[in-house]
Amino acid sequence: MKTKILLFLISSSTFIYSQEIEPIQADRPDQTETPALVPKGMFQVETGFTFQKNDAFSKSLSLPSTLWKYGVNENFELRLITEFFWEEIKNEKFNGLSPIYVGFKVKLTEEKGIIPKTSFIAHISLPNMASKNFKTEFIGPEFRFVMQHTLSERMSFSYNLGAEWDGFSAEPTFIYTTATGYSITKKLGSYFELFGFIPQNQKPYHSFDGGITYLINNNFMLDLSSGFGISKNAPNNYWAFGFSFRI
Repeated sequence: MKTKILLFLISSSTFIYSQEIEPIQADRPDQTETPALVPKGMFQVETGFTFQKNDAFSKSLSLPSTLWKYGVNENFELRLITEFFWEEIKNEKFNGLSPIYVGFKVKLTEEKGIIPKTSFIAHISLPNMASKNFKTEFIGPEFRFVMQHTLSERMSFSYNLGAEWDGFSAEPTFIYTTATGYSITKKLGSYFELFGFIPQNQKPYHSFDGGITYLINNNFMLDLSSGFGISKNAPNNYWAFGFSFRI
């Protein structure tokens, strides 16, 4: 009898806790990362599959790309990125594990008036933690400031600014993203986004994409997205689907 009461209390407290926390917020499927952090003590997984046609001679698949996150406290989360990558260039095929990234996200400010909700994300790649075809010569750091404004109960505006290094040279590639999110219903969300990469000594890559998310429950979400290049040297198009969950 005591065992049954104990199990009832545990299950009840778990249910109440799941009702108190906000619905899951993920950094996928868009390129714009969210300033929201994983709740303290929770583990979150964001994974998905992407097909991208770069040009007439090359295409690539991400099978899958996964972001692993753990909430250390309300201001800090740990992050790990893994990706199994397949690429075809002029009938030559390559596949394997891309360099693993480790990093963190830290909360900087809450939204107040014109001041956006802001967090800072940083990662470094581990050159030897990769398959032979995808190893890099050096550690590849990347960082970005992620910001979000609430425009209404249903609409938000988010943007990221940052830079990354590819692990082969000291030249940075600057990053920008802007995204408008709209909640169609409490479970169904949508977004449209403009984003780009600006290498130091090459022409920039600009792209546009959009997608939808569906909240199964507060801890599980599905997503579907697609996009296309709007500058000549950007990838032609891509589509992706995935899911995110936390425990």
